[in-house]
Amino acid sequence: REFLDNPPALVAYLAAFLVAFITGIAFHEFSHAWAANELGDDTAARRGRLSLNPAVHLDPTGLILLLLVGFGWGKPTPVNPMRLRGGWKRGNMLVALAGPASNFVFAVLAAIPLRLGWIQPVSSFDAISTASGSEIIGVFLLFIVFYNVLLGVFNLIPVPPLDGFKVAVGILPDEAARTLSRLEPYGIGILMILFVAGYVAPQYNVLGWIIGGMSNQVFRAIGV
Repeated sequence: REFLDNPPALVAYLAAFLVAFITGIAFHEFSHAWAANELGDDTAARRGRLSLNPAVHLDPTGLILLLLVGFGWGKPTPVNPMRLRGGWKRGNMLVALAGPASNFVFAVLAAIPLRLGWIQPVSSFDAISTASGSEIIGVFLLFIVFYNVLLGVFNLIPVPPLDGFKVAVGILPDEAARTLSRLEPYGIGILMILFVAGYVAPQYNVLGWIIGGMSNQVFRAIGV
């Protein structure tokens, strides 16, 4: 409703949506490739993935679904854990962590003009309908922050094939890590069940609780 009452704000939102997800996914996957390369595995680098060019990181199917339903993904970054210095478990964890960390860095950078008062932010989402002038840029930056935080938080959920799964395996003691690793073949199915459960039975929207709770903490830390 707020966007329908304010076409410039709608344009700012759509632009932020595309910029946040396309560049966020590209920077996310580049960060995996960079971290792996720094730790001794140049698999991704040899395949042209050590690049900030979104074209080398975007998956066509993921991009189409992103544009149609607002949910998509990039090409997984190829990593050979056995080539990582410091052991496959620790190395895999650091490479995985680099992706979500890059989204949080992107969000912090986008928030700087808002925090320092260089750009006038909207006071709340309800105020979008009356935003004008520099506030439109504020809407753009606000959603850049918003979507990058969501990307980072979502990828930290410890369910395969998300990055949080590899982070959890890297943090847990060996026995617990081996037990958790047995879930890897069922990761996509688990995610699908969680997504469907959230829509069919909102009272069991586990993903929504996790993403909402963690995102609010990150927003508070960023100060937006």
